[in-house]
Parts: sequence; C-alpha cells; structure tokens
Amino acid sequence: MPYVNVQITTGATREQKSELVKEFTESLVRILGKKPEHTHIVIQEIADENWGFSGMLTDEWKKKAR
Repeated sequence: MPYVNVQITTGATREQKSELVKEFTESLVRILGKKPEHTHIVIQEIADENWGFSGMLTDEWKKKAR
C-alpha cells in the first residue's frame, strides 16, 4: 500500500491537485507495479508564512522576488 505525502504551498487549483494525484498514481503503477486502488496520495497545503527556504519564509521571499 503506497502512501505518498506531497507538501506544497497554498495556491494550487483543484484541477492541479487532481493531476498530481493522477500522475503520482500512474508512476507508482508503471514503475513499481502497484495497484491504483491501494495507492494513497495526500496533499498538504502549507501557508507561505509556515514554509521557509533559502534562509527566509516563503511569503518574505515572494515579496522580494516581485
């Protein structure tokens, strides 16, 4: 039973999330021979203020990038 936890910052559309679930599932089926009905994909959306990289919070980074 594959379990995949995808963490992304907020902002993805329902369609984009659906595509992620589809693509991850297809990859597990194709590469590892897993059954789609046993595959679980969890998408966790994390607010920009709770995600940091490059030494700063994502919301700060986005402000500087503009």
